[in-house]
Amino acid sequence: MINRIIGLLLFILLSPFFMIVALIIYIDDGFPALYRQRRFGINNLKFEVFKFRTMKKGIPEIPTHLVKDPQQLYTRSGPFLRKLSIDELPQLINIIKGDMIFIGPRPALHNQSDLVALRTKVGVHELMPGVTGWAQVNGRDELSIAVKVQFDEYYLKNQSLWLNIKILFK
Repeated sequence: MINRIIGLLLFILLSPFFMIVALIIYIDDGFPALYRQRRFGINNLKFEVFKFRTMKKGIPEIPTHLVKDPQQLYTRSGPFLRKLSIDELPQLINIIKGDMIFIGPRPALHNQSDLVALRTKVGVHELMPGVTGWAQVNGRDELSIAVKVQFDEYYLKNQSLWLNIKILFK
């Protein structure tokens, strides 16, 4: 419940910033500024995650690490929004809805069956997905699926306020 309350407060406070980012995306590549993407949530239930759009319109839904040259797919502002994780801010909507929390394993893409299977095998699927997590701050897209699951499993077994604070600062 605290995640939802903090998410709502942050959403209200950041609304002017959201409008500016949406305007930048509109100038770059038109509407829509928000992008919905199917992901796996707690207990492998699917939901739609909200993000600011950083890729040009009509790009297929595949993990960035599988694209040979992702730079050619980005809008002009896309790399900047991704580098600073500004594209992730609309996930406050997912927090308010109760689909996500601030810290937990990143929700797997709908087509990442390998990641979902490995997470399920070690019990990570029982965690609520987060905007950021232990694997995210330790390598993000540079990590292999197996290594991501190792970080997620570490988080599962060592969840604590201290670890969450450490993740926030990283």
